[in-house]
Amino acid sequence: MVTVTRTESAPPRLRADALRNRERIIAAARETMVEFGAEVPLDEIARRAGVGNATLYRHFADRRELIHDVTLSVMARTADRAESALAEESDAFQALRRFVHDAVEERIGALCPLLSESVDLSHPDLLAARERLESAIEAVMRAARDSGQLRTDIAVGDLMVALTQLTRPLPDSGCIDFDKFVHRHLQLFLDGLMTPARSELPGAAATLDDLRKRQ
Repeated sequence: MVTVTRTESAPPRLRADALRNRERIIAAARETMVEFGAEVPLDEIARRAGVGNATLYRHFADRRELIHDVTLSVMARTADRAESALAEESDAFQALRRFVHDAVEERIGALCPLLSESVDLSHPDLLAARERLESAIEAVMRAARDSGQLRTDIAVGDLMVALTQLTRPLPDSGCIDFDKFVHRHLQLFLDGLMTPARSELPGAAATLDDLRKRQ
């Protein structure tokens, strides 16, 4: 595992235009890494972001630092989606449905294997972001469970496995666009989470600790 070295001091506050450039670079990096992998040329990321190479390097010293910030961005955006769904939906299970469908847009299944190999997963920034993300998802699921709509033999790890699998890139068959079926299959999965359960699940519910042990 490659360790990202970062200073502990707070970064200087960016001007509005510089902040917009930084956000465009991170967004472009996230998109291109899904399309081409973590080793996508930085020139392509800069081109996609609409900035020059010099601007990219003013914000990010190297690829590892950029990947670190892409990881933080994906985790923060996913947590935002969970918190917004829970705050804005009056029906707890609808909040869960909304979060799951929104979270798919982050392409977690495509990004996780690319990002996890290039960052220090014990970095304080990433630990804090992961704690916030896990708490946000657990809150959505707890509300759905407390409302009596979510089956009780499901844990956060089960949800994350489904999100990861349904957003994992599939080999190009040359004839089928698999992405257009993701939300349809998510809806089938979500229907299976509702009570009353139609069957007893084998094994035990997957927790986030279980997933981390497998990593």
